[in-house]
Amino acid sequence: MKLRHEMTLPPINAGTFRRRLPIGAEVVQGGVHFRVWAEDSERVAIVFGGERRELVSEGNGYFSAFVAGMHAGERYMFRPSRADRDLPDPASRFQPDGPLGPSMIVDPERYAWGDAAWPGVGRSRQVLYEMHVGTFTREGSFAAAAAELDELARLGITVVELMPLAEFPGEFGWSYDAISFFAPSRLYGEPDDVRRFVDRAHAVGVGVILDVIYNHFGPEDELFTAFSKRYCSDCHQTEWGKSPNFDGAGSGPVREYFLCNARYWISEFHFDGLRLDATQNIYDESNDHIIAAIARIVRAAGGGRKTFLAAENEPQTTALVRDQSHGGLGLDALWNDDFHHSARVMLSGHNEAYYSDYRGSPQEFISAVKRGYLYQGQWYGWQQKWRGTCTCDLPPSAFINYIDNHDQIANTARGLRCHAMTSPGRYRAMTALLLLGPATPLLFQGQEFASSSPFLYFADFPPEARAGVRQGRAKSLSQFPSIVASEIIDSFAEPADPETFRRCKLDFSERTAHAEVYTLHRELLRLRHDDVVFGEPRWNAIDGAVLGPEAFALRWFGPEGDDRLMLFNFGVDLPLVPMPEPLLAPPPGRRWRVLWSSEDPRYGGCGTPPLETDGRWQLTGQCALVLCPTGAGGVA
Repeated sequence: MKLRHEMTLPPINAGTFRRRLPIGAEVVQGGVHFRVWAEDSERVAIVFGGERRELVSEGNGYFSAFVAGMHAGERYMFRPSRADRDLPDPASRFQPDGPLGPSMIVDPERYAWGDAAWPGVGRSRQVLYEMHVGTFTREGSFAAAAAELDELARLGITVVELMPLAEFPGEFGWSYDAISFFAPSRLYGEPDDVRRFVDRAHAVGVGVILDVIYNHFGPEDELFTAFSKRYCSDCHQTEWGKSPNFDGAGSGPVREYFLCNARYWISEFHFDGLRLDATQNIYDESNDHIIAAIARIVRAAGGGRKTFLAAENEPQTTALVRDQSHGGLGLDALWNDDFHHSARVMLSGHNEAYYSDYRGSPQEFISAVKRGYLYQGQWYGWQQKWRGTCTCDLPPSAFINYIDNHDQIANTARGLRCHAMTSPGRYRAMTALLLLGPATPLLFQGQEFASSSPFLYFADFPPEARAGVRQGRAKSLSQFPSIVASEIIDSFAEPADPETFRRCKLDFSERTAHAEVYTLHRELLRLRHDDVVFGEPRWNAIDGAVLGPEAFALRWFGPEGDDRLMLFNFGVDLPLVPMPEPLLAPPPGRRWRVLWSSEDPRYGGCGTPPLETDGRWQLTGQCALVLCPTGAGGVA
């Protein structure tokens, strides 16, 4: 049986100082202490300021040294004896000249935090907002993004989920091909600019979590293997790059590296948690899965603050969000592709490729609202295997629902957002389902004002790699019959073209130009926050019924009969005659009244005709309604 791994912080020069983390460069009293794992080398030198100094072997694969007189802002590189050039520190805190240049010493103690009273972020009552710093503003910097945090807070956002920040090659990209896992990308500012962003978010009541890539190394993995071949697994592979060695021979220092990274973002940058990318490709067959270890170390790093851990997991393994004392891995929430896929089919009219096992039907939405995942162990035709696991013991907040995210927008021919694929009425109704549903909603940047900017796949690859990347992208999208025509493929945006990147930047003047959509999102989020029934739903307090081919009802059972009834009709006008569905009956002695309508002219609708005439109901086409009982309370 493999042993349980734990990260330890070894004392260095005991009695004088103690490191915060066991790897990298740390400013200490009188100078800087360096420590690196390089078990494949007989010697490791540090190169700085025209000097070269040998590190001391600790006899366990680690090399370290204290260099008096060095300070924050100075640059350095390492030279392992088995390498033919100077290399950046694998645990570099900043790469001002890019991922292959010298590493910079950073002192996190210099930043004066103002968030001592911030309580952190728990799982319940959150509204997430996915952000790519480089395209969120025209400037593409943390300073510019921080200036927009007040507006996000006014909108009703409670947590910003940042796409990866770790240093990556080129002048633009998504950062899912990171090279320096500890170094925030120089393209968006300096490390203290990240701290200022998080500090400002906390000041306006918004949490911040970070998307991290722990499932594969980037294209320059030799920057790690030059120090030790054991960084990469011999047993596991991913389609994006080499897999970290979390469970093989010599995996202890590799586990330590990634556990340090998780702790680092929480402790030194005050992030409120992490989003783990593609967890199905984080391979670990030891008896202490690295994800469980990450969860423990993030909770510990948070101290008294709450922390929030989300995961992307394609096979829908709910053990990820169960308590570790019950055999789970201890995360908080899972991205829910099932909800997205049903919504995309209904909005676009296409159910091809990985949407082929969805119909966008009323029953799918009812089941998603009541159960989270749609696939919990059934046969999944697209993959020709069983998919999903049971959700019955999990709260609704354990599922993150969305109709747009970075991947799904980019997985279209022209980077189209959902609002550009459907009618305004359907889009408003689906937005109501997303934002008032019991799961944790996530908006992708610009979704709140129907941004006209696409979100395309962009990456500044070197010239020799661009043709292959373009061909690979075209091959990936060829699974969609509706976009396989040669005239469409020929019009694909070139990922390495700077103009592709620039086209994806948001235009905040569209908050005014598209004011009706912006008002829709703001008022739905206000209703979600203020209404006691929508605010903290439970699975067993919600039921639903199919009313027609594209229509359904959802009923929230509130305290003392203070229920909410939502009616959705994504199709044509629908008369409900007869109405043999008990969920449509109001609480005893009361009648229903319209509390909210997606056809309100303030949202771009045409007004809401009476729902009931002479006891008969007619559901307006492409519309969502919220009904509450006469005399109902609970709405601020």
